[in-house]
Amino acid sequence: MDTPPRLAVDRLLDDRETRIIVCCGAGGVGKTTTAAALGVRAAGRGRKAVVLTIDPARRLAQSMGIDSLDNTPRKVETVGAGDGELHAMMLDMKRTFDEIVEAHADGERAKAILANPFYQSLSAGFAGTQEYMAMEKLGQLRARDDWDLIIVDTPPSRSALDFLDAPKRLGSFLDGKFIRVLMAPAKVGGRAGMKFLNVGMSMMTGTLSKLMGASLLKDVQTFVAAMDTMFGGFRTRADATFRLLQAPGTAFLVVAAPEADALREAAYFVERLASESMPLAGLVLNRVHGSGADQLSAERALAAAENLEEGGIVDQESGKAGLRDSGAEPKGTAETAGSAETAQTAHSTRTTRTANPPETGSPGTEGDTAVVDRITAGLLRLHAERMQVIAREQRTRDRFTSLHPEVAVAEVAALPGDVHDLAGLRAIGERLAAGVPAGA
Repeated sequence: MDTPPRLAVDRLLDDRETRIIVCCGAGGVGKTTTAAALGVRAAGRGRKAVVLTIDPARRLAQSMGIDSLDNTPRKVETVGAGDGELHAMMLDMKRTFDEIVEAHADGERAKAILANPFYQSLSAGFAGTQEYMAMEKLGQLRARDDWDLIIVDTPPSRSALDFLDAPKRLGSFLDGKFIRVLMAPAKVGGRAGMKFLNVGMSMMTGTLSKLMGASLLKDVQTFVAAMDTMFGGFRTRADATFRLLQAPGTAFLVVAAPEADALREAAYFVERLASESMPLAGLVLNRVHGSGADQLSAERALAAAENLEEGGIVDQESGKAGLRDSGAEPKGTAETAGSAETAQTAHSTRTTRTANPPETGSPGTEGDTAVVDRITAGLLRLHAERMQVIAREQRTRDRFTSLHPEVAVAEVAALPGDVHDLAGLRAIGERLAAGVPAGA
């Protein structure tokens, strides 16, 4: 399998033409950590960066040493080189929706909308609202021009495609037949409108009242009437942000783990980005396992562990298994050669253990030897498990690469624990820049 091109993260961060980096992918693959690490590294290389996260776990604030994040960018201290700065913020979905209403409606109408029960439910949890507001906030940040790099951590959605689909879904909702029906009375106006509603739509509204309740139906109609003049603005801004994501100054990083489901989602997203003409920078593959002793295969490690546990059946001068008290010459087969190699691995382990034997007469020598044997066998089995994981991950990566050989890849080694401070984010940034697991 050909090695995929390496993702040059530092070159991407240093390119002043790059103004937006969008980290996307399935949930639970490390998008938030990747976005934060990119922000820290960018600031350290002189960029004025802001990281927008939509992660409800609030890990970003903790790792950056900030008490809390909200809808306002906050500066991260002790980060930056020269003119470099880093700010971070967490999307407040409802507050962002409120800001849109306040900015695009007059005082009285804005108050009516904000106080409307249906609006309060919509702004807090309507399907796709979080993703739409992330797009809205991205557009606001780009319009301010206070930062030369915006890094977006996309929502932890059921599907990685939700971030791109949300504006269209919300636009479809606002343009839907249901909304147009509810808007009709307000557009006719006054008594004529009420007459139209009572005569032409009495059967439908009666049904809706039973399904939704008369109070909720009234709230929806009031909300729609108040929002009528703003619906076009939602669609216009969504379209503008969508075009911004297609612009040359934007770069998408698909984040995944070396697992079948995550890379299947990543492949689907790569294809979707291509179909939407959105610029893909590459794939960040998190939590990749490695070993500094990969010359010892899983099979050899398991065989050596079994030999130790079975009392040294290979502890003989020739190092060949199963030949004790036998005068037969071994056949020159690959199987025999492999057995001999395994025997030598176990024999080397014993030789190392006994190279400096304890003083004569020291107590517990045989017991100590048995303990060492058990520990060594356990370590060999752990190594075999690690090598099996590495092989499985490599097969999964190879399948992705065979489908998308043009996609540049940066691999980040699996860490023993969570990243919880700036030092950890810097370490992740260094691994991202290296592009390959550093002695994982």
